[in-house]
Amino acid sequence: MKRVLMIAFHFPPVAMGSGHLRTLGFARHLPSLGWEPIVLSAIAAAFPRVDADNLKLIPENCRVHRTFALDVRRHLSIRGKYAGFMAQPDGWASWWPAAVLQGLRLIRRHQIDAIWSTYPIMTAHCVAHTLSRRTGLPWVADFRDPVASSVDAGNRFAVASQRRWEQRVLAHAARTVFTTPGAMRGYAERYPQVSRDNRLIVIPNGYDEADFSAMPTVSGGRTAPFVLVHSGLLYPDGRDPSAFFAVLGKLKRSGKAGPEMFRVVLRASGSEAQYQQQIDRCDIADIVTLASPVSSREALLEQAAADGLLLFQGSRFDRQIPAKVYEYLRVGKPIFALVGEHGDTAGVLREAGNAELVPLDNESRIEQGLLRFLDFLAEGPDLQAHRSSIEKWSRRHGAVKLAHLLDEVVV
Repeated sequence: MKRVLMIAFHFPPVAMGSGHLRTLGFARHLPSLGWEPIVLSAIAAAFPRVDADNLKLIPENCRVHRTFALDVRRHLSIRGKYAGFMAQPDGWASWWPAAVLQGLRLIRRHQIDAIWSTYPIMTAHCVAHTLSRRTGLPWVADFRDPVASSVDAGNRFAVASQRRWEQRVLAHAARTVFTTPGAMRGYAERYPQVSRDNRLIVIPNGYDEADFSAMPTVSGGRTAPFVLVHSGLLYPDGRDPSAFFAVLGKLKRSGKAGPEMFRVVLRASGSEAQYQQQIDRCDIADIVTLASPVSSREALLEQAAADGLLLFQGSRFDRQIPAKVYEYLRVGKPIFALVGEHGDTAGVLREAGNAELVPLDNESRIEQGLLRFLDFLAEGPDLQAHRSSIEKWSRRHGAVKLAHLLDEVVV
């Protein structure tokens, strides 16, 4: 059994979105593929939000080591303000020295064969870079998001630092992994030499089958009013539901569709006060419900009970695929997707089928597509046929790719 040191800031008990799920998926499946993961993360105090229940997600035999780190915004600011140079390359730069010291100990103690790190946070790559240079171990750098979409644009020090580190990572990592083809193409254009050396790889995100144990059986053929569910954050820049709200109001006024035909649940959308004002202006409060956050398990059960699933992902994020897409595919319900038509999310949904795709901000196309989607639901789609083709988007499938990649870089 070979061993890989996995450097990941986002790891349970962190409760900062779904970024930790990728590391967990690899840690869960790598042992059966010949690689034992040793995880190096930060202490819980470094995380803005934690959920102790997330600790149950860590595989039973996975060894996790945590080191000191401070959040500059919470621990080192005065009245919420701090000097920008303190967040180079990010607000958790204090994790770097302690993580390097612990990493050196773990490398010696466990006879580590390779290093893997995941961004964001860039400090994770800084730690991995230092360890790789000190020990000569091969390093695989994982980018869950492109740097351009994740860096704090309001802090010029952080922007400049992350750009410098982006170049170092691409120059020194044995392989650099991206979650979408579009992200990899973007980096290949910016770093052609690395691309020519075949050091850029795509390993998509995915779903973990363990999360879907004891889920209700997928079935179709329900009658109206249909329930459409969106699970997760919405925001004005890139996931703006305004055009969708406007179309719902128009359909209601024209009598083409209304609460007797379908209901919409926006679960844990954030900015609820702003969206409630829009909902009230469009007079669709009897159609749209802004629902509070629930656990991941409850969210999956709600998706499984819905008739259709909603996705908002504008063209600004054409080179990203939300983690919820893979959950949606595994749940198996039809998807109404307001997405960039030429983006990676649209590509996955076209390949999977069972989805209606419309632009996020085109009211005419949204109206036409939504009416087609409701007709499709009324016909009772064959959902079981769709289920047979989605295994390639599982986390295990991604772990197989990572294990092969680690085998390649270890001489």
